[in-house]
Amino acid sequence: MTQATNAISISDFGAQKAQEILKSSGKSEAGVRVFVKSGGCSGYQYGMAIDDRELEGDVIVYDKGVKLLVDRMSLPFLEGSEVDFLENMMGGGFTVNNPKATSACGCGHSFRTDGANAPAGEGSGGCGSSHA
Repeated sequence: MTQATNAISISDFGAQKAQEILKSSGKSEAGVRVFVKSGGCSGYQYGMAIDDRELEGDVIVYDKGVKLLVDRMSLPFLEGSEVDFLENMMGGGFTVNNPKATSACGCGHSFRTDGANAPAGEGSGGCGSSHA
């Protein structure tokens, strides 16, 4: 596990919402795991989960009172990103503002970094299936 200060960050509002969720989870040492997986309408999609485990190779960032955990495979895709929380008429949810994304689907949960096509056999998940 590596502690980093600028690998990923969280907005003020995102931190407020994350702290509320973490407090209600009952897991005192938990953090927000942010990860990337293949799929979604643009090739990759973001995922987030409450996690009280620190795995080998994780990068751990403490920002605005929130522990963010990123696995070593996801870090290259997420480095420099900011986790945020958006509220709208459809509800609300966490999102990732990623400066490395070169394209994204309309819902903002799926992205591509190099303009290439989605990985073979993947990328058909659609926007509705990738919300965090």
